[in-house]
Parts: sequence; C-alpha cells; structure tokens
Amino acid sequence: MIIGDRLRELREQKDMSQGDIEKRTGLLRCYISRVENGHTVPAVETLEKFARALEVPMYALFYDSEEPPSVTPLRVNPALWGSNGRDAHVLAEFRRRLSRVNPRDRKLLLAMARKLAKGKAA
Repeated sequence: MIIGDRLRELREQKDMSQGDIEKRTGLLRCYISRVENGHTVPAVETLEKFARALEVPMYALFYDSEEPPSVTPLRVNPALWGSNGRDAHVLAEFRRRLSRVNPRDRKLLLAMARKLAKGKAA
C-alpha cells in the first residue's frame, strides 16, 4: 500500500479537503498534495500529524481494517545483556543519558565502546 493513497482515502472518507488538513496540521497544502501523489515520503512525526488531523489511530494509516492488527509478541533472548532485571535498568539509564549527548561526542563514545569490546573479546 502506498501511504499517499491511504492518506487520500482516509481524508476523502472524512469528507475533508487538503485545506482542512493544512489547517489542522500546519503543513502546506502543496506538501500534502505531494505526499498524497507519492512524490514525498513523510517522516514519522508528520504521519502523527496526519493521524491526529484525520482523527484516526496511527496504525490506520498503514492498515485498512476496523480492528487493530494482531501483534506478534517480541521474543527476547534472556541471555542478552540488558534484556531484564537490573541490567535492563542500567541499559535504560545509559540510553537516557546518551540521548542528551551531542552527536560528535556520541560518535566518540561509540568508537571507544567498540575498542573496549574488541579488547575484551581477544
């Protein structure tokens, strides 16, 4: 399914114009047209704006049934570090703090982690 076709279909079902979507999202009408015609692929944040404007759950942009899609449970390998318990809390804290680091320093930290991992495996 092409996302632009689905967005147009949902918009027309709601009897809305591209101008209505423009007012609700703040996106330009020409951009909305480009998305609907398949000339532009919107970012996830933009898809969230479309979903809010169309008053549909996010999955409705990708799935055309009334019922939500069935979810296959994610299988986590318990042998992986950080998958449960105290390790999971440490990993979550690391992720929170790493998200605040500027991209240049993050790249340096990852390079250092790679070197440390290679040294430990040897």
